Amino acid sequence: MRILITGIHGFVGSNLVNALKKEHTLYGVDIVAPVKEGVEKTFSWKDVDDNAIPPMDAIIHLAGKAHDTKNRAAAQVYFDVNTGLTQKIYDYFLKSEAKRFIFFSSVKAAADKVPGDVLTEEVVPAPKGPYGESKIKAEEYILKNEALRTKNEESASKRVFILRPCMIHGPGNKGNLNLLYGVVSKGIPWPLGAFENRRTFTSIDNLCFVVEGLLTKNVQSGIYHMADDEALSTNELIEVMCEAMGKKAHIWKINRSLMEGVASIGTTLHLPLNEERLGKLTENYVASNAKIKKALGIERMPVRAKDGLKKTILSFRKD
Repeated sequence: MRILITGIHGFVGSNLVNALKKEHTLYGVDIVAPVKEGVEKTFSWKDVDDNAIPPMDAIIHLAGKAHDTKNRAAAQVYFDVNTGLTQKIYDYFLKSEAKRFIFFSSVKAAADKVPGDVLTEEVVPAPKGPYGESKIKAEEYILKNEALRTKNEESASKRVFILRPCMIHGPGNKGNLNLLYGVVSKGIPWPLGAFENRRTFTSIDNLCFVVEGLLTKNVQSGIYHMADDEALSTNELIEVMCEAMGKKAHIWKINRSLMEGVASIGTTLHLPLNEERLGKLTENYVASNAKIKKALGIERMPVRAKDGLKKTILSFRKD
């Protein structure tokens, strides 16, 4: 297949290139255009506007404004990039010969906090903050136009997939896992061991496997959550990190009420550990991957959650 990938020089894009380049011919759209092994050419967004891109069989839309955990980015930037660029490339897809379109949204478009035990595709979206809100606006634009498009039998051959991954990790990723690794690798004890939360992550290898399936298998258009099979607590995550580093985990199970009191004081005094950060560090966020596995005809993802995390942690040690 001839595949166009937006944001091809980012973390996910680079991994997709490595996973797909042997079987497919790859092109990119990005704000930078360095030579990249496995990529025939990287186009600019102006080339999209000018219809200067050759025919493609599929388009994967990765480009976007990442979640800013420090809340420094202006809200409008998220909508300009996450919503605006999605509308632009989706409209291009509709006019093109491409038959498959994969939009990388996020579970944060569905919910900032999981209602109930597990987040499924049936949830009524209730994002909080400009990142999730800009992603759901992009989804709504696609879904509205898909509802109109699919009434036309001539356009029924096109498939559109909205993929909502949990936090993606893998070699080359510089996100929150790297920050936690920096703390754990210094031997600093984890003081929140009394909070037994559960979270799902997304190994980049499992993600690449799913994308290949969406490109090549007979999968129905729709929204699909993406996550590893197993959910892990932060305590288990730290243990996996320490095991990969050959170190002993230092997890302190300090009284929960005491830590909540410390966080309350932190909120008043604007300290690093405040109520909001404590909530983020200890909340449950489990997303179901049952729908995507059923669509692909598999019983489990190829990479276990702990194995994927170990691979990521070992890559931090090499950096």
